[in-house]
Amino acid sequence: MTLKLGIPSKGRLMEKTGDWFKAHGISLRRTGSDREYAGAVDGIDGIELVLLSAGEIPRELAAGRIDLGVTGSDLIRDKLALWDTRVTELALLGFGQADLIIAVPSAWVDVDTLDDLDAVAAAFRRDHGFRLRIATKYHRLVRDFLRENGVADYQLVDSQGATEGTVKNHTAEAIADITSTGETLRANHLKILSDGLIHKSQATLYKSRMSDWTDEKRRVIKTLKDRLNLD
Repeated sequence: MTLKLGIPSKGRLMEKTGDWFKAHGISLRRTGSDREYAGAVDGIDGIELVLLSAGEIPRELAAGRIDLGVTGSDLIRDKLALWDTRVTELALLGFGQADLIIAVPSAWVDVDTLDDLDAVAAAFRRDHGFRLRIATKYHRLVRDFLRENGVADYQLVDSQGATEGTVKNHTAEAIADITSTGETLRANHLKILSDGLIHKSQATLYKSRMSDWTDEKRRVIKTLKDRLNLD
């Protein structure tokens, strides 16, 4: 039984993942057309490549259907409850860096901290009769972060499109989203709360704790870890 490695199926994450493995003498390549989701691994025996969306990889790792996977640490933490009981971090890959943050309208000049946001949320509910809306794709991470910081009287609204535009479009009053440079936030007249950093994300190689780790798979991963200079 071969060890299955899942990587993002397209885009910059796929390219950077391929570059990272190539730097260690291991080549990852797609087999077939761009519409097919199988690949091959050259330079080491016993590994099968599976191409998935970055968002699917946490689920497949948690189910044990893939043994290793490369995805963003934000996705692992948001999609998997008690994530560290289901996967293990093997290596931070040094690319795909982004911050998950909370941002509010720049016009809210008196709102700079989470305490300020909590006060605004209470006033908003009192004045409008419904809770302040925070648009996000990262429900678990944001909910846990706000609870730990004592922010109440808000509701999370799901955003699967351009989250930064939800405030301008009047479907939310604040957002929680990934940002790398902050340029898109500024273009949409949003500012990051001074203590609003939820998680610093980057592409990470994970090992599934839920896989059937046969002796053969253990042998392969030991060889792989030696090649990647991992403990």
